Amino acid sequence: MSTAITTAETQQALQQLQDDLRRLVDEVQRVIVGQDRVIEGVVTCLLAGGHGLLEGVPGLGKTLLIRTLAQAVHLDFARIQFTPDLMPADIVGTSVLVQGEEGFGAGARLEYQPGPIFANIVLADEVNRATPKTQSALLEAMAEGTVTAGGQTRRLPVPFLVLATQNPLEMEGTYPLPEAQLDRFLFKIRVDFPGEDELMSILDRTTGNEGQEVKPVLDAPRLLQMRELVRAIPVAESLTRYVVRVLRASHPDDKHAPDLVKRYVRFGGSPRGAQAMLLAARVRCCLQGRLSPSIEDVRAVTPSALRHRVILNFEGEAEGVQIDSCLAQVLDAVPTD
Repeated sequence: MSTAITTAETQQALQQLQDDLRRLVDEVQRVIVGQDRVIEGVVTCLLAGGHGLLEGVPGLGKTLLIRTLAQAVHLDFARIQFTPDLMPADIVGTSVLVQGEEGFGAGARLEYQPGPIFANIVLADEVNRATPKTQSALLEAMAEGTVTAGGQTRRLPVPFLVLATQNPLEMEGTYPLPEAQLDRFLFKIRVDFPGEDELMSILDRTTGNEGQEVKPVLDAPRLLQMRELVRAIPVAESLTRYVVRVLRASHPDDKHAPDLVKRYVRFGGSPRGAQAMLLAARVRCCLQGRLSPSIEDVRAVTPSALRHRVILNFEGEAEGVQIDSCLAQVLDAVPTD
């Protein structure tokens, strides 16, 4: 999208973007009861072009939410169920021997069979139940948008988005994701247990005869246009500086770092964390019906953008310090002027 667009054109384009976002969120909410914060987080990943990690105990609708989103944007969708015996080839694909006219003798050839990673939206279900070797098969795809298999590098379709779910690490049979892979996720979104009224609505919808059919409200070309428009939203230099200060304050040696960070944090957020905060703030201002992001937007997206990038030290792990508590102190400590 050209940056030389008039204010009127910008406002019209942003208004259309906000309308399309509203239709998308409304369509997802027809199926998913409550979880508005989670829906906003997943839609933010979609619009910002970043991968998302959803964490919560089984049965909270994480898989249903991602499947519903894929149907609403009318993109190719694949689901990979991660298990301890899943192999990398089960994700990226493998070369198989295809017989020729004389069977498997002369004329036989190797033919590449693409894996489920070759889709626009990939649901990596219970990603922390697979071994680290298999988890790493996602890394190249998430980082480069390519897959190397059979001695060749192949490009993945555009748009390409990985939305992974995981169970909390204190549950048995899980493997912590490697830090390099965690940093590739734009957001880590926590899925909480529904409230009483939400649970009543869930039971009404899921134990009756009526099923909710998802209608496509977007397509791939429109989604790519929306992503370009999000990146074209102007950001004040003062807001960018605030993002930098928040990120630096998550490091224990920074002058703005609060006591909790200085005592319990080993490593703060990476530069990708600042990129995630700024992109997500742009998307959030659109979701809120505004034309430019504010400090309020940055503060709202900071926990999801940084909670998987901040690493506690041994003392913090031993005392059960919550990273979200550290980030809350960071936001309180960094001046907004």
